[in-house]
Amino acid sequence: MGSLALGADTAAAIKPDLPRIPEKTFSVRDHGAKGDGTADDTGAFQATIDAARKAGGGTVEIPPGVYLSGPLQLTSNLNLHLASGSTLTMLPLDKYPGGTRRGEDFLSGAHLHDLALTGTGTIDGQGGPWWPFAKTQGARRPRMFKLSGCERVLVEGVTLKDSPMFHIAFSDCSQVIVRGVTIRAPASTDPKTPSHNTDACDVSGRIILVEHCDISVGDDNYTCGGDTHDVLIQHNTYGSGHGVSIGSYTRGGVSNITVRDCTFTGTDCGIRIKSDRDRGGLLENLVYEDLRMTDVAFPILIYGTYMAKEREFRDLNELTSEIAARYPSQPLARLTPVYRNITFRNITATAAKGRRAGLIWGLPEAPASNILLQNVAITADLPFGLYNADNVRLENCTIRTPNGVNKLSTANAQVTIFPPQEK
Repeated sequence: MGSLALGADTAAAIKPDLPRIPEKTFSVRDHGAKGDGTADDTGAFQATIDAARKAGGGTVEIPPGVYLSGPLQLTSNLNLHLASGSTLTMLPLDKYPGGTRRGEDFLSGAHLHDLALTGTGTIDGQGGPWWPFAKTQGARRPRMFKLSGCERVLVEGVTLKDSPMFHIAFSDCSQVIVRGVTIRAPASTDPKTPSHNTDACDVSGRIILVEHCDISVGDDNYTCGGDTHDVLIQHNTYGSGHGVSIGSYTRGGVSNITVRDCTFTGTDCGIRIKSDRDRGGLLENLVYEDLRMTDVAFPILIYGTYMAKEREFRDLNELTSEIAARYPSQPLARLTPVYRNITFRNITATAAKGRRAGLIWGLPEAPASNILLQNVAITADLPFGLYNADNVRLENCTIRTPNGVNKLSTANAQVTIFPPQEK
């Protein structure tokens, strides 16, 4: 079958550089911050950040207390440090500058370098009143921590909760570490206060490490878009959310992603890759290994029909080989999603009640290819679907379904099973 994907040695080599922060310290209290949970401390926080910038950088200390703030502009050579017992709280919707018309991102910066958010304190987004606007046309919700085009970024130790939209949103960044971070928001199915688009960790770019995090939110637990390469995601615990995802926009390609030693409990998906013909790119050299999943709706979900309009193609849980075979082909184009060289190794999973073991569904004109499942054991009510897939190999895999239910469902797929699957 040939070399499929990133090896352990390559994954271990993904060690982003830490930001280099000058040793000077600046306290928000020294610039007038009250920290009483009532006063608007935006001006004091921005003044402290500006003082650090003028001095060439340093650590902005946030002592114990509850600080209310609006949007803040960050700078290079800066560590925003939340001390134990400190909570940085976003101003509520009715007081947030711009409201739902033009609500600015909370912590933001572009084309910066050497930037950190550290400590054991909390950032509270007070997102509940914002979430009902998720599907309101023209509404704008702030992201909690938004960076673009930045280099050497560290997020470590903090707790992020209830962002109006994404919690961490980094695009076109390099040398990024997210370590030991706790992120919480209600599930999108929460009966009382469902959150929407509260992605935990959206990080696209190069040389990215996400490890030892505890994440439960209302959308993607991790996701990246196109032009993302050399990513290691390891030792994380995932609860509610849409899983470890790629897409849906993958133009520019995604390669060399390793996800290992993670636990998923009650997650919508464990592994999720999604794209479509107008937004795709080449995805290759992906490894998912040593994963444990319990009560997950889709342990493995890979498909290139994300924007399909016909209902029969959108219900992925009920998708059959006959329906998949009817999906129309189109000529290959620059934005056709191409999936190849993907390894799943040492994975145990139980699917949620009434759900399928998994689905890998390539396009007719671009079948998913060179897929290895090795030592994978999944228990589910419905079979694992393999549609439009070339050179799929199952080695020492067990798909358990109820008596009378097929373990695999295939259409336009080349599948080798070793040893042969039990009847």
